[in-house]
This record gives sequence, C-alpha cells and structure tokens, in this order.
Amino acid sequence: MSQLPKVVITGAVPVRGRAIGAAPEMPGVEVVMAPVSPKPTPEELRGLVRGADVIISMFYQRVDVALLDAAGMGLRGIVNYAVGFDNIDLGACRERGLLVANTPDAVTEGTANLAWGLILACARRLVEADGFVRSGAWEKQGPLSITDFLGVHLTGRTLLIVGAGRIGKAVGLRGLAFGMRVEYAARSRHVDFELAPLAARRVELDEGLARADVVSIHTPLTPETRHLIDARRLGLMKREAILINTARGPIVDEAALASALQERRLWGAGLDVFEREPRVDPLLREQSNAVMAPHIGSAERYWREVMTEMVCENARAMLEGKRPPNLLS
Repeated sequence: MSQLPKVVITGAVPVRGRAIGAAPEMPGVEVVMAPVSPKPTPEELRGLVRGADVIISMFYQRVDVALLDAAGMGLRGIVNYAVGFDNIDLGACRERGLLVANTPDAVTEGTANLAWGLILACARRLVEADGFVRSGAWEKQGPLSITDFLGVHLTGRTLLIVGAGRIGKAVGLRGLAFGMRVEYAARSRHVDFELAPLAARRVELDEGLARADVVSIHTPLTPETRHLIDARRLGLMKREAILINTARGPIVDEAALASALQERRLWGAGLDVFEREPRVDPLLREQSNAVMAPHIGSAERYWREVMTEMVCENARAMLEGKRPPNLLS
C-alpha cells in the first residue's frame, strides 16, 4: 500500500497545458481523481475519499458528516473548488479540527464577465433575437421595422450591487464603462466601494431595489439570505428592471421570479444559478425574457486553471502542517 499522503479530487479539473480531468502534479502525494463521467454518486464518493488526508471538493457536492466519517481519522482538511462554501458543514469540520479552504479571487473576473454578459443579453433581448434568426422567421418576415426587438439602454441608469464582495465590486466597476451610477446594499459599510473610481452609494436593500434599473446579486447563501429576493421585494422593482443572479440560486424565490417575468412585472432576468440545480422551475424555462446559463460563472479556462493551482497550494499547506493561503476555518 502507498505510504504517500492521499489527496482526493472529487471532480474533473482543468490543468494548465493538459487535458481537462487530468490529475494535477503534486510530487510526493498520491492524487486520486473521481471519474469524469458519470459523476460519482454520494455513496461512490464516500468510497472514493476513504483514507484521504485532504479532500478537494466541488461546489455541487455536500461535504457532510457522512462524507467526513467515510474519509476516516486521517483527514486533515477540505479544499473547496469554489469561493462559496455553503455545501460544506463547517460546524462538523470545526468539531473535528479540520482545516477548510476555498479559492477566492480566481472566480472574480470570470463571474463578473458572465454577469455583464447576462445584463447585456437581457437588455438587448439577445435570446429572443437569436431564436428569431435560427427559426427562419427573419427570412420569412423580411427586413425588420425600427420598432422590432427594442431593448432598454443602460447609460445613466442605476446598477444596484447586492453584497459588497470582490465579484460585486468587479461588476460595479464594469458598470462605469456603460455610464451607470452604482449603488450597493450590504450588512455593513464598505468604504472601498465608496472610493473613486466606483464611488458607489450605500443604500438599504428595499430602497435600492425600488431605485435600480439593474440589480446584480453577489451575496453568499446563508439562512439569512435564503429567499432574500422574494415576491415582496420583486414587487418593489421597476417594470423595466433587470435582475441578475450569479451567486447562489436559493437567494431568489424562483417561483416568484417566474411569475413576475411571465406577467411582465420585470423586464428580464439573467440567471446562472437556480434554487434546485440542476432542476429549473418549468414556468421559468418558458419565459423568453429569462436568460439562463448552467452555473458557469467562473468558467473561463485561464481562471479555472488558476483555481486548480490554488487548491493544490492549499492542499499542500495542509499536508505540511502549515496555514493554507485561503483558510476559511
């Protein structure tokens, strides 16, 4: 049997210059990769992590008591391949003295870029326009009139950032290029948001929702933020407002959002995350003013490769008894 420390990676990862799903090189370490396809079931995952010193987990997998028990007494820590960590039972990890780390910063640029892709797609009705071209309807109808596919403009409008973290700030800074005014809603004041060039104004959430033309969600999922955007708060928003969620699905009441979109009480929504992934509310799927992506926020090759390097650095530190660079707990 191998006497090398064991690191288990529970899903496919991109490695710079190599195929996706290839094991990253960690000299002096036994690296065990989960199958790329099909993804392991929870039961298979428990078998895979048996005897692990460090587990590198994916954001969509529950790191719970059952998984920790399956790993055994030699487990030293968990590294989440994500910035969010709502999939990890932090209390159970603390009770066992386990270190927990994540990958902040590496997800910032990709997720901010996607958020803006969703904003523009909603504002300019790109999903509807794409379907119109692909269906052959344009060829059948002929040249469009100047009143067809009218969108909403963004210059001079208000962008509300909900959650004043790295990604929210990056989205706000991009808003300046479109001449938008930026406001933010957060539990505490973030002076860095108020400094130039962003010069964002802090507002209470309800006030901000009523004023905003674009609302972009960037807060973690906690018991307090679950359904933070519910039917009442959706009702505060302007009829021509756009809601963007690239954070976590349950922050928004999906059924309430689907109804608001169907009744045209909002201009549109751009969603990369959903309340019960990978299931999406059937009514929401029917709405042409919803632009949807399958949780690909940080999925730019360069940054995903950086994330792989970060999780390996965190894992190596745990194995060497050092403080991981991105320690959560």
